[in-house]
Amino acid sequence: MTRTAVTSRELPHPERDEIRLEGVLHALSDPLRLQIVRELAADGGELSCSYFDLPVTKSTTTHHFRVLRESGVIRQVYRGTAKLSGLRRDDLDDLFPGLLDVLLAAADRQRARLAGRG
Repeated sequence: MTRTAVTSRELPHPERDEIRLEGVLHALSDPLRLQIVRELAADGGELSCSYFDLPVTKSTTTHHFRVLRESGVIRQVYRGTAKLSGLRRDDLDDLFPGLLDVLLAAADRQRARLAGRG
């Protein structure tokens, strides 16, 4: 992974050509990480980490965001004291055309199917 961080406030991200399909699929295989990506995709912009209401500890939330960032699924930046996350949709769509849309649609169908059981 290219380490582009030059200060403690900048986070390292893989360059586009370093993003690998198996890393993306691994990152999206966790239900909480998939939830984060679904919310980022629905918003279309950048969201603060505190926006997400996840049923896990802060350290576990940090871990999930790190996995998404290191796999190239999201980009995180600091703006003031807030850490903002945004989906790297352009990079993912260029590298794996249609993959993100198919996965998000499948996640929506699964959520609806499981909600119907309750």
